[in-house]
Amino acid sequence: MSPCPEEAAMRREVVKRIETVVKDLWPTADVQIFGSFSTGLYLPTSDIDLVVFGKWERPPLQLLEQALRKHNVAEPGSIKVLDKATVPIIKLTDQETEVKVDISFNMETGVRAAEFIKNYMKKYSLLPYLILVLKQFLLQRDLNEVFTGGISSYSLILMAISFLQLHPRIDARRADENLGMLLVEFFELYGRNFNYLKTGIRIKEGGAYIAKEEIMKAMTSGYRPSMLCIEDPLLPGNDVGRSSYGAMQVKQVFDYAYIVLSHAVSPLARSYPNRDSESTLGRIVKVTQEVIDYRRWIKEKWGSKVHPAPDLDNRIKIKERINACDGEQPQRRDPEPPYTQHLTLSLPCPQLLSSGSSASSVSSLSGSDIQHSGMKLAMKGSHNHSQGSSYSSVGSGGVRPPVGNRGHHQYNRTSWRRKKHTHTRDSLPVSLSR
Repeated sequence: MSPCPEEAAMRREVVKRIETVVKDLWPTADVQIFGSFSTGLYLPTSDIDLVVFGKWERPPLQLLEQALRKHNVAEPGSIKVLDKATVPIIKLTDQETEVKVDISFNMETGVRAAEFIKNYMKKYSLLPYLILVLKQFLLQRDLNEVFTGGISSYSLILMAISFLQLHPRIDARRADENLGMLLVEFFELYGRNFNYLKTGIRIKEGGAYIAKEEIMKAMTSGYRPSMLCIEDPLLPGNDVGRSSYGAMQVKQVFDYAYIVLSHAVSPLARSYPNRDSESTLGRIVKVTQEVIDYRRWIKEKWGSKVHPAPDLDNRIKIKERINACDGEQPQRRDPEPPYTQHLTLSLPCPQLLSSGSSASSVSSLSGSDIQHSGMKLAMKGSHNHSQGSSYSSVGSGGVRPPVGNRGHHQYNRTSWRRKKHTHTRDSLPVSLSR
């Protein structure tokens, strides 16, 4: 689900519309982007995070809300002012694109966190690939938001950074490492080996696993380390995972993914009836036809508006990409860049894939990987064959959203609904709602 240029162009227009309203109110105000759009690690349905810097005694939430309503920037009824939240924000849905936007005031931590992540993306070239797959995996299980019991994007990224920092076998600064194997090892670490009860994650100073008692020494009186305890590298004493009350649910789905992928690449998988019709990664990650349609609509409308914006349009490409915005496979160019090649999943000795075989807390997989032809961790936007009773074919290779299976029921809060108005050809064919 790597971002495409048309999606970046669309989001820049959303930011520009809101910035115009802000500048009309406060000409000296500064609007900055942070979060996933700033780093390039966003999915098609991800929010845009904005922060407005200016000189106010109190955040002028209501004033900006009224201005946004006046200029018809947001969908009717979508603007909400959350002035009682820990970080007061304005939430809205853009009228034209139905992209969700969160606006805060004078919050420097978000901008600093975005720069922090960008620096690690430069250090670890594998990081973006892992994050986009993991975000899609959690999204379809409704575990990508703190308020639904999941974990935040920032927590997930810090977990991935820690995993790469402390991996005993690979050098995460190399771009030619086996990404499929790393994904399996990530699921193994946080799905079954990591001690959530006693251990906290530290990123600074090269990274470390530390006792929660040690982290608690730096915390404000009255606070205790959470189940998913991640020391904030930018704010000493802050536990990034403290609001993730459903961290054990995340642990369970990571364990599930480890089991499924381990079985998918075992020698026994050669006898699976659907081995040739389904990608390995397709066993745990699905993309709905609605999202494919949405990306196609974006490409059709914003294809002519694409222009370079290096800071926003991070050209991250999953090694085996989900279908392009129009649902078609991209044409291959010669020579093909390394980041667009197939993501091959190496298979270690089968006995090393069993639970409890880990020589360290990070991974149970040795360095003596055995390549198996045909076993590729490919991320595809559609599947031509159904898997069990969850999916059925639609048209030419499309998929229907699964029914009655929470584990694969993605976008239940961002499902498409038909627009009531069809008076303009440029309007969204269908809309996104939370």
